[in-house]
Amino acid sequence: MTATEAPELRGPAATSAHRVRAVARRHWLVLRRSPHRIFDVLVWPVVDTLLYGSIGLFAAKAAGGGTETGGAALGTGPTLAVFLLSGTVLWHLVHQTQISLATGFLEETWSRNVIGLLTTPLRGWEYLAGVGLFALVRTALSTLAVASLAFAAYAFDVTTLGLGLIPVAALLLLCGWAVALAVVGLVLRYGSGAEALVWGGLSVVMPLSGVFYPVSTLPAPLRPVAEALPTTHVFAAGRALAGDGPTPWHELAVATLGTAALLVLALFFLGRMLASFRRRGLVTRYS
Repeated sequence: MTATEAPELRGPAATSAHRVRAVARRHWLVLRRSPHRIFDVLVWPVVDTLLYGSIGLFAAKAAGGGTETGGAALGTGPTLAVFLLSGTVLWHLVHQTQISLATGFLEETWSRNVIGLLTTPLRGWEYLAGVGLFALVRTALSTLAVASLAFAAYAFDVTTLGLGLIPVAALLLLCGWAVALAVVGLVLRYGSGAEALVWGGLSVVMPLSGVFYPVSTLPAPLRPVAEALPTTHVFAAGRALAGDGPTPWHELAVATLGTAALLVLALFFLGRMLASFRRRGLVTRYS
C-alpha cells in the first residue's frame, strides 16, 4: 500500500499537509468547474480598474487643460490616476483575500457539507490553511488581472512602488484573512442571515481606510476611527510609495502591530463562535 493510498500511514506533518492540499484542491475544482464564479475573480477587478483608471486619467487631463482624446499613458510623477490605480491594485489584494476565504466556508454551507467536515479527522487549522492556500491562488489571479490591465491600458506599472510593496501586500493579505475569520464566526453564530457581511463587511472599511486618499479628508468625527484601523496605515504606506516617497517605516510598523492585534482578536472570536456553534447544536441548520 502506497502513501498516496493511505495518507494516515504518513507522519503527522505529512498527513496535515495532505489534508491542507486536499481542501485547497476541493475549492479549486469548484472554481474551475463553475465558470460563473470567475465573475468575482476577474470581471469585477477589471471593471474597477477601468473605472478608477479612467476617472484618474480624465481628472489629470482636465487639470492640465488637455482634451479627452489621445493616448492613455499616465506620464511620470505622482498624479491622481497613479493614486487611484495603485489603490485599486492594493484594494483587490485585501478584498479578494477576504472574499475567497469567507466564501470558501460558505461553499460548505451551500453544499450542506458542514456535518461532513465535522465528522472527519480534519483539524480546524488544517481547513483554514487549505482555504487560505486557495485564497492566495484566487487573489493572485485577480491581482494579476488588475495589474496587467493597469499596465496595458494606462501604462501604470505597480512594480515601480519598489520593495516596499512586499510588506504592504503581506499586511493587506493578513488583514483580509482577519476580516474573513470574523465574518465566518458571525455566519457560524447567526446563520445565512450574516452572509451579506461577506460581500459588504469590508466595503464599510474601504472609505475609512483611505484607499485612494488620506484620512485627513474624512469628516472630523470619523478620523479617529480611521486611524485605529490597520488598513488605514497600510494604504497610507502604499500612497507614499506611489508618490515616489521613501519607504514609510513608521506607517508599516503601526500597521504591523494593528494587523497582529486584529488577527488575534479574529481568531479568538472565531474560536468562541465555533464553540457556541457546537454547544448549541447549530450544525442542524446545514443538515
